[in-house]
Amino acid sequence: MNDFKPFDDKLAALIASLSPSGRRRMASDIAKKLRQRQQRRIKSQKAPDGTPYAARRQQPIRAKNGRIKREMFARLRTSRFLKAKGSDSEAAIEFAGKVQRMAKVHQYGLRDKPGPKSQAVEYPARPLLGFDKQSKKQIEELVIQHLFENYHSQE
Repeated sequence: MNDFKPFDDKLAALIASLSPSGRRRMASDIAKKLRQRQQRRIKSQKAPDGTPYAARRQQPIRAKNGRIKREMFARLRTSRFLKAKGSDSEAAIEFAGKVQRMAKVHQYGLRDKPGPKSQAVEYPARPLLGFDKQSKKQIEELVIQHLFENYHSQE
């Protein structure tokens, strides 16, 4: 049996005792903080486990001159495409719109066509979203902070 089972039960009861608007506010705060964390990690070009992303494939020698390539996923990590949502029962981070397909291809390392007339390409897995130990710790701290604020606002 888990030594923390009584503690987990008490914590679940405290969270359930929050009003729906309090749970929604807590979930949206958690989602926003996690989105910021994911954006920083994607900017540093690292997977959730800390390993660097696989490098881009080498471009042909006779490619266009003067073309400057941005870092991978520069626009994808913006808040326009990476959405944070919170409801009274969940906190979610997701890619919105047409970029979902591209994000899924890179997340799992699938095959896709880069252009309408091009051949299908096998992409290496570059996990965009995921949890690490620090993310879990941050979620725990935010839950405790919201419970603490809720407890003191009732007094």
